[in-house]
Amino acid sequence: MKNWILAIVVMGVTLTHAQERKHEKFTPEQRAQLEVKQLTLKLDLNEKQQKDITKLLTDNKKQNEELRNKVKADKKAGKQITKDERFAMKNQMLDDQIALKKEMKSILNADQYAKWEQMRENGKKEFKQKMKNRRANRQFKHDRK
Repeated sequence: MKNWILAIVVMGVTLTHAQERKHEKFTPEQRAQLEVKQLTLKLDLNEKQQKDITKLLTDNKKQNEELRNKVKADKKAGKQITKDERFAMKNQMLDDQIALKKEMKSILNADQYAKWEQMRENGKKEFKQKMKNRRANRQFKHDRK
């Protein structure tokens, strides 16, 4: 579950809003396309940048979905993740984040990259606050019973 949450953070604020609505299960390609369009509006991407980022995000989202499905299947089967498996998954996830950041740095110009980084930081803060609020609401509901 933690890996899924961290993967969402990587994708930024826009993906968080799409995932929040459970009735909207978009494919990885659709999620990537929507995110690229939002990035185009915010960062003024050119055609080549749009194409490169679309491929990068589509691949990234497919990989994240595969991992998420594997974790869900293991959880449903009652399989407990070992400490070594958790470490390997966390390590792989961080490697993927580093690779994503490196690729984005090579695709975007300096100003766009700085703005993208700021957007990611703001997204992380918003996500943490949202999760904190959800936990508090859950605790409040539990206390009322």
